[in-house]
Amino acid sequence: MSASGSGKSPASCHGAKDGFVRVRKRDLEKLTTEVMQLREFLPRVLNRHLIEMLHKAQGAQRMKEHHEQEQERLRQECLHLQSRLDAVQTECQKEREEKLLLREQLWQSGAELEQQADFCSGLGSAACSLLWSCSAGEHTVTQWLADGKLQSFLTVAAQTLESFVRSLDEEVKTQTEDHNSQEHQFVLALAGTITNIAAVMCGRDFLSSSAHGLLDTLMNLLELMKPGVFPKLKVLMLMALYNVSISVKGLRYISENPGLLSLIWTLLDDGDWEVCLHALRLLQSVLLEEEVPLVLGSSLQDPDLQARVSRLTSAAQPSLRLAAQQTLEDLLALQ
Repeated sequence: MSASGSGKSPASCHGAKDGFVRVRKRDLEKLTTEVMQLREFLPRVLNRHLIEMLHKAQGAQRMKEHHEQEQERLRQECLHLQSRLDAVQTECQKEREEKLLLREQLWQSGAELEQQADFCSGLGSAACSLLWSCSAGEHTVTQWLADGKLQSFLTVAAQTLESFVRSLDEEVKTQTEDHNSQEHQFVLALAGTITNIAAVMCGRDFLSSSAHGLLDTLMNLLELMKPGVFPKLKVLMLMALYNVSISVKGLRYISENPGLLSLIWTLLDDGDWEVCLHALRLLQSVLLEEEVPLVLGSSLQDPDLQARVSRLTSAAQPSLRLAAQQTLEDLLALQ
């Protein structure tokens, strides 16, 4: 009696010791039913479509993580670029301010330079006007030659005249010049000084032998200047060439210039009667030297040249009309 009252048999105790568990029959049947249901329904649930969906979900999760990482990288790069943009904008603003400052300084420097240029032009005009007046005395030119500084002055004068004429654009060349401008007065005084030097015997001898560059420059500039423009300057340069032509050596050098006659032809149609008058005087000087017509040959007998001179014989100005008549007679005498 005592053995059966313990509630456990030796077999059940051994089963528990070996890993067996006592289960109620009802629970076992319930578990069996559930397992059978799982066997029946699990294949329906765990089909290929679900597995593909799981794989896609895993792939989407990985893609999401990748996008998040890429987004974070782009955000960091954007922050870096924004930082660089801010730095560049700051530098650009600084450069803009510096540019405005430099522009203002440039404008101030330009204004100062223009004032200095005006001052220098005024000073040069005044100084050359004094030289022009002083050069009217023969003893002054003689003294200049004795000092040995005349050559450098003539070189600077030739460069200045050439710079003045060549700096004029086509629009300015066809307009009437400002006679009162300091620059114009400056070059007029230079040309007048050269003319006075050539008016003195020792001066024109010096120009004939040691200032060939100046003589070539004068003829080239007369050819460059358009008709009716800067007539006073043309007259002074023609007077200088005429004064040089009084010297036999000077006349020979001038007549050897291949463009001399074409230059005279052009000046005879200049439109300013004083320019035409001094062009005729230069032509007369050429015709009076016996050897020069032989050098120029048949060019002096060109009918066009005679026609141009003949038209001037009916000019309104008496001095121009007389010079044209004399020159025409000299041209006809060559035949």
